Amino acid sequence: MGSITAPVIADWSYDPVRKILPLVLTGLFAVSACQLVGDDDPGDEAHRLNAMTSFPLHAYLPDAGSADGKAIGTAQWIVARKCMVRLGFTGFKTLDIRTVDATYPVRQGTLAGSSSRLGDDSPYGVDDPDLAAEHGYHDRPHDEGTDQAMEWPADQYTALTGTFESGESHQAHGRPIPEKGCMGEALRKIAGPEPEPTEIGGIKLTGHYSVAATLWYTAHKAATKKAAWKKAGRAWSDCMKKAGFHYPGPDEASADSDWFGTEKASGKEKKTAAADARCKLDTEYIQSVHAIESRAQKDAIAQHKKALEDQRAADARTLANARRIVAGQS
Repeated sequence: MGSITAPVIADWSYDPVRKILPLVLTGLFAVSACQLVGDDDPGDEAHRLNAMTSFPLHAYLPDAGSADGKAIGTAQWIVARKCMVRLGFTGFKTLDIRTVDATYPVRQGTLAGSSSRLGDDSPYGVDDPDLAAEHGYHDRPHDEGTDQAMEWPADQYTALTGTFESGESHQAHGRPIPEKGCMGEALRKIAGPEPEPTEIGGIKLTGHYSVAATLWYTAHKAATKKAAWKKAGRAWSDCMKKAGFHYPGPDEASADSDWFGTEKASGKEKKTAAADARCKLDTEYIQSVHAIESRAQKDAIAQHKKALEDQRAADARTLANARRIVAGQS
């Protein structure tokens, strides 16, 4: 299987590879849309734990929403802009970096036309019965103020990303497009050469955060084999049966084929999702599996401390390079 070189939308079930692919591939982390609620909410702990930021390994992954993450994103676009001008896209001389510095390029015509899609970016899926009853397993519409990926014409997209469809030229205006495009070239100039790719879950990961990504994946797989994880799943399933729904686990409920191919959730989907969220709260499913997975991640961190600390040192160098680049444009 070839390596993945473009961000992937979060899947509807908790596959940690798909959840963290965007940050592994671009060096940026999409902050979870989950919002914390007040202490008087009985589901407060479940909401807090049902976010990628609540896991130990998250400390070793970048956050595009932080000041450091924004500096790296800005620097990447500054360098990529120069690369695009070099390739003959003279209009990039006046590209306003502020409009794109927190996004990764998207090919024109590939953005979903709907403001709602199946799935979300939380580790354990729906956890708010009221929201689930309104939206089912479909995302809530994105806030107007959030960063949205910009669509680019095919020739500019291929030059920016080095991603080609069948028959497309690997040159732009007679000049060779660098490996992984101008965005890839820019990241290499900021962060240095990419480490050797690693394959997990049948997907080849390339990028500067593949160590943490691999550990997250293996820790998740180890956690799901624990008796306590399976016990939590059975408790959730028994709760769902009492509500009239028959699924062996939350992933099977959220990935039911009946939910696919629709812009909005059906009545059946909404009822299922609401019961799913209520059973997670009633059985403390999220608290249980999060504790198991967090322990697995802590074990992984202890066993691979040097590799992770080496990554942190490399992150510090990358940030210093990014800040120099941004300062030079001021």
